[in-house]
Amino acid sequence: MASTSLQQLDLSLEPDLHPLYPSLTHIASLLSSNSGLAPVQRAELVAHCLARACVFGELIILQYLLSDRQAQVHVDLGIRDEDGLGLVSLAIHGFGADSDRDVEREECVRLLIAQGADLEADKDGWTPLHHAALLSPPTLVSHLMTHGCSPFAVTRRGLTPLDVVTAHSILPGRNDVALLLEEAMRGEGWTGGRMEQKRRISEQRQKQKARQEEVRNGIGQLLAINQSWWGPELDSDSESEDDDDDENVYTPPPDYSTMLVFAPSSLPLIFDSLIANFQPSIRDATPANTLYLLARFACLTCDHTWLEDLIIGATDTIEETFFSRADDITCLVFWLYNTTTWLHLLQCDNSINEACEMLGSFELIEEVINSVFVFIIRFAERRIDQLFDVALLDFSPQGSEFETIQFESDWSFLRPFSGKKKAPSSSISANNVQSRARAPSSPPSPKRPLSPSQSQGTIPSSASRGFSSLRQSFTRARGPSATPLSSLFPDSPPPPSPTDLTTFLTALHTLLVLSDINPAMTTQLWSQVMYWTSCEIFNRIITRKKYLCRSRAIQIGMNLADLEEWIEQMGLLPGVQVHFLPVRDLLSWLQSLSSISEFPDLVATIQTMKGINPLQMRRAVRDYKYEINEGRMTEECIQYLTQLQKDWERHRVKLGVEALRKEMGDRDREGSISSYVNEESSGQAGQTPSISTNSSDNSGHRNIDILFGTPREILTWEPTKPPPALGELLDSRYMLPLLFPSDPRMLTALPHKFPLSGDEKRDKRNASAVPSGRSIPWRSRNRKLREVGVGVLQWVDGVRSAARWTRPSTLEEDDEQPPEYSSDDPTFNEATDLRINTHVTPLTRKPSGRKGRHSVGGELTPVDRT
Repeated sequence: MASTSLQQLDLSLEPDLHPLYPSLTHIASLLSSNSGLAPVQRAELVAHCLARACVFGELIILQYLLSDRQAQVHVDLGIRDEDGLGLVSLAIHGFGADSDRDVEREECVRLLIAQGADLEADKDGWTPLHHAALLSPPTLVSHLMTHGCSPFAVTRRGLTPLDVVTAHSILPGRNDVALLLEEAMRGEGWTGGRMEQKRRISEQRQKQKARQEEVRNGIGQLLAINQSWWGPELDSDSESEDDDDDENVYTPPPDYSTMLVFAPSSLPLIFDSLIANFQPSIRDATPANTLYLLARFACLTCDHTWLEDLIIGATDTIEETFFSRADDITCLVFWLYNTTTWLHLLQCDNSINEACEMLGSFELIEEVINSVFVFIIRFAERRIDQLFDVALLDFSPQGSEFETIQFESDWSFLRPFSGKKKAPSSSISANNVQSRARAPSSPPSPKRPLSPSQSQGTIPSSASRGFSSLRQSFTRARGPSATPLSSLFPDSPPPPSPTDLTTFLTALHTLLVLSDINPAMTTQLWSQVMYWTSCEIFNRIITRKKYLCRSRAIQIGMNLADLEEWIEQMGLLPGVQVHFLPVRDLLSWLQSLSSISEFPDLVATIQTMKGINPLQMRRAVRDYKYEINEGRMTEECIQYLTQLQKDWERHRVKLGVEALRKEMGDRDREGSISSYVNEESSGQAGQTPSISTNSSDNSGHRNIDILFGTPREILTWEPTKPPPALGELLDSRYMLPLLFPSDPRMLTALPHKFPLSGDEKRDKRNASAVPSGRSIPWRSRNRKLREVGVGVLQWVDGVRSAARWTRPSTLEEDDEQPPEYSSDDPTFNEATDLRINTHVTPLTRKPSGRKGRHSVGGELTPVDRT
């Protein structure tokens, strides 16, 4: 019975379906028809052999399994292991372990892809490209990307294959793979991954910080600015725009949390700490905000005398501060920024603006703004005046050519001492000189207004033909010029040039922009500076005979072109260049004067000269320096100019008599001594500037409001025209009126850090900052400007307490402890303790007669004395 059961027991060996090292012979025998394996066993064998072939890179076994008829039936290219890795990922994992088989391993991957193997991600989101980026050569990475693997695929942690390779730094030996992935992603519109964006932001911050430091040092050296002015760093927070136009921002609720309490007896100490001894720094609006909060307390809880004491005392102290520091540009810019901000805060607050208007507080603040505005202009004029003659009038870009010119007024008996000299090269022709005189160093912008010059065809054709005599002027040999001093002393610095002048102007303009000075004021400031520059150039040319010749006119015209080019590069409006029209007309007149030989040509030329009068034309003709063999005007033309001069003088006398009669009539009608005094003080155009107050005409407001309009409207802006010159000289001391925008909210407009243009993206960005929906070229940060911390209380406590806040000091026993400002007291309730019942003090429109020191008074400022 036992023997029968043993005979029925099958003791044959089970086939090995998981061979450790599968061979072709073993696989073929098991897959043969007489092996007796079930279909399930055959599929298990093929799956195991596929995985082993991929892990070890057995290309022969893989080819056999994919080509044999017995095995093809059971091949499943989508199988995965316990970690969710597919066959392609398993084959890639073997790279690097056995470098001798990397070629076969790569062929295995290519064969699997060609047969349609699964390239999907595993359970952690890793695709075969993620594994290949870490392990395989670049050739296989490229093959995967061209056969279905996306370089933008991310893992569960949001990592792309490039992020896996680069991380915080590129893995050693994977630079080529990283470059390959970057190029492939950029080709599909990729701009940078998360890791790269972090590195790029860090690099940009470092570059921006280095650039800011470079700008600081450059401006500091040119303008003698202390490093403490810049503060810790020029953060980019000021660049952010604030489109919050909530009315509560401009008019906060009337409670003690939005005002500072003071006593009239403490005002001198407050002014000393907040104004006189305040350390200026860039974009610091602490004085403006503190004075505004003090004004709210005086206006809402006290009578008008408190408000008058505050406004008059503050304006007087501010004026005394920058009067005593007229050469400190940082002090001037700081108080221009703070006084403008203070005026904005008061005018935009509906709860106190009416009371301030009745008391004339706005007029006092506008006078202070006008004063510091004039001080900055005078600062620029003094620095420009140091470079005026050498950089604009005497600087010669082609000095050797101009030195060969001879004039009829030169003393002939001195010429033999120079000996015989060779003529300059024939390549220096009149055409070359004219081309240099006509074209500036860079192509002219279409924004530049046309001026009547030779290059614009304002002079008749017959006159332009007369320029052929310039060739004789420049090719006439007087011999080689004397050896310049610079060649004898090679270490000596080069003479000043227009570049030195524009460098200073760039530094000052950059300081104004970085300090967030209102763009309308910056435009008016440069308009006034360029008006003064134009008048000075004109007056010095017409009063100095050495400049009244055509060669000097060409030379000065080229230098002036550099200044006009600077205006365009800084993004200033084309209207700023309008002031150069008289100078351009005078230079054109000097260049064409000797070429006018016929009476019709003279009449046609005079009609194009809109910027100069007959007196100036006659003065230029009378003192003109003729070159040897240069043509002259006919007697008929000279007589015509003389007659024009006489007619103009009669016209000037007539205008003067009419102006005097009108002035006397106005005084008789007004009949008050106070109005007479005000008229006399405002009439000193050569000494004091005129300002635009709230009572000025609407035309002035419209002119300045254009600067806050659409880009197309802005380009049409022109400065206020000065009175026409009735004599030979221009009034360089005349001050163009400083105009304020009609909307007080525009007073805190921030300038753009790039030139003005019609960029659509910027227009869209700026549209959100405008209440009326217009597109304007300025930015706003209303809420950020009004941020005031508890530290502002130190300035209300006076100098002694402020010093304790700013620097530690050892207190004696008898010293009074400084107050501590904290809301940690459990008995303190902000909702009840800070809420007050405000009352509006009844005010009359009768002026109180208490006025501070006016900036436009009879006494000259330190700047005017210079």
